[in-house]
Amino acid sequence: MANILVAYASKYDATAEIAHFIGDVLREREGISADVRAAETVRDLAGYDAVVLGSAVYVGRWQAEAANFLEEHEQALAQRPVWLFSSGPTGEGDPVTLLKGWEFPEALKPVAERIQPRDTALFHGHLDPAKLSLLERIVVKGVRAPIADSRDWDMIRAWAQRIAQAL
Repeated sequence: MANILVAYASKYDATAEIAHFIGDVLREREGISADVRAAETVRDLAGYDAVVLGSAVYVGRWQAEAANFLEEHEQALAQRPVWLFSSGPTGEGDPVTLLKGWEFPEALKPVAERIQPRDTALFHGHLDPAKLSLLERIVVKGVRAPIADSRDWDMIRAWAQRIAQAL
């Protein structure tokens, strides 16, 4: 049985929900076990055959917990299949187009290139104004980001199913 870690960093739980959904989709496949955990709680990758790592994106950056995970576990990640995802833009259309070509944090690209992930994905996110701070609401208004749950669950399911097939 393949044991997969789905690790995530989420500021307001939207990315955590994506990670849990990915874990559920992976578990649908016979022979796959998936642990879904916050990145900061993972100390060791022993016992995991593959890793899926995702982070919420704010101003083109991953959450510190996911960036630290990627850097701290670089050697172990390079020895197993890895998939990376980001959750960020709201609105309609292709998320990469909405972020003007942004697909992955520039500062983390050298680490990712050394790890050689099987795939990276950018998913739409969810902005809930009730959870945002005053400063965040001002920034969101300034960049005219739609206040919405734009997550495309079919797209996320299809990506997770491709991971399950690869395993």
